[in-house]
Amino acid sequence: MKRSVFYLSLAVIFAAFAALICAPDKALDGARRGLSVCAATIIPSLLPFLTLSALLNALGLPHLLSRAVGPLMRRLFGVDGAVAAPLLLGLTGGYPVGAVSMAELVRRGALTDAEGSRLLPFCNNTGPAFIIGAAGSGIFGSGRVGLLLYASHIGAAFVIGILCAARRGAPADAASGNAEPAAHSLAAALPESMAHAVRTVLNICGYVVFFSVIMGLLDALGLVSGLAGRIAALTGAELHFVRAALTGIIELGGGISAMSGLHVRPCNLALASFLLGFGGLSVHCQTLAAVAGTEIKTARNFVGRLLHGVLSALFTYVLSALLF
Repeated sequence: MKRSVFYLSLAVIFAAFAALICAPDKALDGARRGLSVCAATIIPSLLPFLTLSALLNALGLPHLLSRAVGPLMRRLFGVDGAVAAPLLLGLTGGYPVGAVSMAELVRRGALTDAEGSRLLPFCNNTGPAFIIGAAGSGIFGSGRVGLLLYASHIGAAFVIGILCAARRGAPADAASGNAEPAAHSLAAALPESMAHAVRTVLNICGYVVFFSVIMGLLDALGLVSGLAGRIAALTGAELHFVRAALTGIIELGGGISAMSGLHVRPCNLALASFLLGFGGLSVHCQTLAAVAGTEIKTARNFVGRLLHGVLSALFTYVLSALLF
């Protein structure tokens, strides 16, 4: 089995090399689109949040939140209150701020690897800037739609957290999470936090550019359009809708952008909500990079993100059918 996977991986890599040689212009166009997204959206939106999240972790915010909301977090999600920090940062900063914050807590011993694995699916989320600004106002021309998408996103995250707590049962005592954090001064924490944030942003931008190139090559080979046409013919769905779905499964930003021109209808909003909840393969790779060096299991995160997308789509479809 491992040998077959190895040969399949080699075949995919050689196919990618061949595509780069055969369609270098499409690869360059994809790289330019990816770099444009990084410059216009990712760097200005994520760098401040990643820097602040690292600072807050270093200065002891998880410990303070653990003491303040510990009983509530244990009752809802079956964990120590320290998880409030990555949950809050993930819901406000977007992918992969929650994963970065969660991994840092695991490295510091505030959470166990098992807790990190269980909690990652609902702490790592799309931020309001992208959902309300890019998806709501930018694609559907309505901040109200963006708020609906964000509300569905938060609701799905909390449902997943509660389901994870129900499967886990009663929480164990988290002595490490309640320990006093080591003292850090702002002057000492800022340079380290900034360096960590810059490394993380560069890593994220690398994945965005890489997957943008992949999408450009798939377009050049006609694979996306061909598959979208077949699915549309079989299901009766709009070709534009199917193409956006396939693009978003690979790269979130490209998928949301591909929805431009779709009307404000429950099915279209549900698709946007699914893509925002699932995150796309690019976001999953970014999450893998964020938790590297820990024992956090990312297979559960993939399933959790898929469930998050389904729940978000369901909530959005029902709410939009009632409101629009």
